[in-house]
Amino acid sequence: MVMVLVVLIVLLIFAAAVVGLYFLFTYNSFVTLKNRVKEAWSDIEVQMKRRYDLIPNLVETVKGYAAHERGTLEAVIQARNMAMSSQGSLEDKAKAENMLSGTLKSLFALSENYPNLKANENFMELQKELTDTENKIQASRRFYNSNVLAINTKLEMFPSNFIGKMFNFEKQEFFKLGEDEQAAREAVKVSF
Repeated sequence: MVMVLVVLIVLLIFAAAVVGLYFLFTYNSFVTLKNRVKEAWSDIEVQMKRRYDLIPNLVETVKGYAAHERGTLEAVIQARNMAMSSQGSLEDKAKAENMLSGTLKSLFALSENYPNLKANENFMELQKELTDTENKIQASRRFYNSNVLAINTKLEMFPSNFIGKMFNFEKQEFFKLGEDEQAAREAVKVSF
């Protein structure tokens, strides 16, 4: 009888240790995923800041060659300012960023009508830098979204969902195109 009681106690201690270790590892994985999402968002912000800094130089370069394209230049600056000042939800920030990307496409389309601008070394370098930055933003968005997917999946899966709810881990928003996804996927139409 005593031996059975000792075995039961050992089994209960072992089971409690296994459950405790599972609890510990699951909690720590939630913390890791939450921090990866924050890091990924920070990467996006760094690249967006780089883009914001390049845009005024690009606009100034274009002004010298395409002075009568004031509307396009003002639209780019306005979209940049809106994107920089966007403090709303992630969806609002994504919309502002997508609007900025669209106006930049219009600005680059201007170079097709101005051969001297297209041949300008400063313009070409700025365009190259901005294109590189856009590619980095896209890569950062994909990295962010993959981390959001990981934490959201873990928050929905059994039994980790209980630990996530217990410690108030929340589902995160994906960085997506927004309401007007079809329009964002279409090529920008520029007419003069």
